[in-house]
Amino acid sequence: MPSNGSEKSLVNNHFSHIYIEKQALEYPDSKRIVHKYPNAIRVLIGDYKEVFNRPHQRFQFQKRSMNLILAVKKDNFLYSGSTQAPDFGHRHFYYNSLIMNCVYNCDYCYLQGMYPSANIVVFVNNDDFIAETKRQLAAHPMYLCISYDTDLLAFEKVVPFCSRWIEFARDQSDLKIELRTKSSNYKAIAHLKPSTNVILAWTVSPQEIIEKYEKETPSLKRRLEAIGSAIKDGWNVRLCFDPLLRVDRWQSMYAACIDQTFRLIPADKLHDISVGVFRMNSDYLSRITKQRTNSEILYYPFEKTDGTVSYPQMEREEMTQFLLTKLEKYNEKEKIFI
Repeated sequence: MPSNGSEKSLVNNHFSHIYIEKQALEYPDSKRIVHKYPNAIRVLIGDYKEVFNRPHQRFQFQKRSMNLILAVKKDNFLYSGSTQAPDFGHRHFYYNSLIMNCVYNCDYCYLQGMYPSANIVVFVNNDDFIAETKRQLAAHPMYLCISYDTDLLAFEKVVPFCSRWIEFARDQSDLKIELRTKSSNYKAIAHLKPSTNVILAWTVSPQEIIEKYEKETPSLKRRLEAIGSAIKDGWNVRLCFDPLLRVDRWQSMYAACIDQTFRLIPADKLHDISVGVFRMNSDYLSRITKQRTNSEILYYPFEKTDGTVSYPQMEREEMTQFLLTKLEKYNEKEKIFI
């Protein structure tokens, strides 16, 4: 599907089969999803791992026709945030996995190296995730990323996790939620009153990068239109120039992207900006390159440090400084995080 395709068509062109754990059958979200896909073949299973973790699966082959797996998560409702992800100065940084895997198929996505399957797991016991979050909040404040291993906003029409967590966060003074997305599906939450406890964080990439490496995602123009609408409605919005990719003509691509962004987006209305160079767990990259040979960005002569691969230090510094210089033409330096 081209990068300007709609999320609606994306989530409707898959899911010919729905695998359902027996214990998940009676959950409202299971019934909602089954009703949404009446022609899907339903397969009862004992545990989602029977399907998701089976050996010898081909991730990219499955991406052509993803299926759904409905499951009940039994533990690990919260994870400590990765050191590879920015914590924006928050001491207690966590993420959760309401959904495993993503409807998009970006070349650089670590999920294709972390998971054995491209099928999408939806955990239908959302109340248990919220209960665990409340328990943690009783002990300390939290910065919580809820769209870490997926893109929840792109999936909002299937199951409205974004709306539920926005409403939950509204009354939790010690909770700050980040909802990260490449989606243009802002209209799915536009009816909600903006919450000061929620940050809507959009990945912003040059159009050339989107077309070549962020397959099936909305165009830069459509993302910027969604961002503009969210800002106009009063939401806290973060722009994420992350991951920066060192491709041919990267300087001119990112310079044009930044100029286009701030022709349309009022810089003074932004919450903040995040900048990050491509990096990935080295084991994930090794698994990806064994099965995916059609993307040159994965075969760069990376530098490995403490189990993480990225561009050599001088190249990382060059890219970061280039972005900072461009961004500081439009934004206060204090609003930009690296």
